[in-house]
Amino acid sequence: MKSVSIPLLFLACSSFVFGLPHVGKKVHISQPAKRSNNSDPGSMLQLSSDEDFHFEILRALALAPYQGSDVGEVLVAANHIVAGDFESYYNAFHSLADRVHNQASAIDSNRYPVSARNALFREATYYRSADFFLHGNWNDSRINTLWTKQLAAFDKAISLLPVPGERVTLQGKGFQIPAIFFGSGQPGPRPTLLMCSGYDGSQEEMYHSIGEAALQRGINVISFEGPGQPTVRREQNIGFIPEWEEVVSPVVDYAISRSDVDGEKIGLLGLSFGGYLAPRAAAFEHRLAAVIAFDGLYSFARAMFDQFGPKMEALFRAGNATAFDANIFALLARPTGVPTSARWGIEQGLWAFKETSPFAWASKVDKYTLDGVVQNITAPVFVAEAQHDMFFTGQAKILADKLGDLATYHLFESVDGAGEHCSLGAAVLSDQVILDWFQDVVSSS
Repeated sequence: MKSVSIPLLFLACSSFVFGLPHVGKKVHISQPAKRSNNSDPGSMLQLSSDEDFHFEILRALALAPYQGSDVGEVLVAANHIVAGDFESYYNAFHSLADRVHNQASAIDSNRYPVSARNALFREATYYRSADFFLHGNWNDSRINTLWTKQLAAFDKAISLLPVPGERVTLQGKGFQIPAIFFGSGQPGPRPTLLMCSGYDGSQEEMYHSIGEAALQRGINVISFEGPGQPTVRREQNIGFIPEWEEVVSPVVDYAISRSDVDGEKIGLLGLSFGGYLAPRAAAFEHRLAAVIAFDGLYSFARAMFDQFGPKMEALFRAGNATAFDANIFALLARPTGVPTSARWGIEQGLWAFKETSPFAWASKVDKYTLDGVVQNITAPVFVAEAQHDMFFTGQAKILADKLGDLATYHLFESVDGAGEHCSLGAAVLSDQVILDWFQDVVSSS
């Protein structure tokens, strides 16, 4: 693949707005809205003057309650990051990852398995963080070398769990599905939660986001990735597909084949863009007892084109690929003044969908809507919304309204520290609410 020096979302994480006129005219970028202000009782201390860097630093910090990071070392790394400078972000987290790697390597895991495990988990997190802003150049060797390091550290860590995690590879239609089974260690067939992340999140991150919290409650966990997600994109060179049921159904098949899984009590959780993928799969896969959309997303297509803006959408609807692509390339050619959200958003979108043309990428994005299939969902759905979600504003409520009585809508509030996208930074609270709901649903089934 040739070098693609072109810069969508976290988890789908970052938001961007293109207020772009036709090519040849001056390109204008709308700045993202600020998350907080001093008069807001739910305002959060900003970790960087760059909104997206704040979010990504918080993302690493937010894994601390479930062994994915440590507060002090993340804040030290954050102090070395220059707002908007992708290389400084890489350097800060790569340096931290190497330092923690050395710490982990010095621990005798036979004598101190918990100490070794926790250090290895942190090491994996920091290598993933170092990779985050590197996807503009597909030939950047760090995209693969960092991932190899994070996988190695994570695999060593899960081998040291009281019930070691089991890596499995499942077969999809033309692709393979990497998955990990985490057993609760409790006797008898157990309720089991399948979980996937979204636009840029990994299954390894999911363990710290909610996986460990589920295990603490006696719930088995199966994390997995499909096309477009980090390991599949790297190892199989496959971008996102809209038919996410083709990913989920083989995971359900695997789950019910296990004697330690209660096949009547299987749930599916999707995080961020996964808040669209999970309901999409549930419209076709009816063996699920419960679905969790965290946060809820009805139309990824609509959310994205709202961010492109009306002028760019008009170019797209007119089929003007040349002008559409030229506008975006003109934007990305600017040496300064382009918000991180825009630059990273396009980079990640093209990489994750495996497209070098923004128009071709947008053509694929346009297929991601639950129109015409939402009525086929039969399982109860927990629809989460973060009060100050700046990425998928209003989408959770749309999904809940479309689902009607099947939906349990929950607003996570900023005053509780849970108002960021996917309630980032409030995992203990959000996991409690979500997992209590899941336990209630499966206990009554």
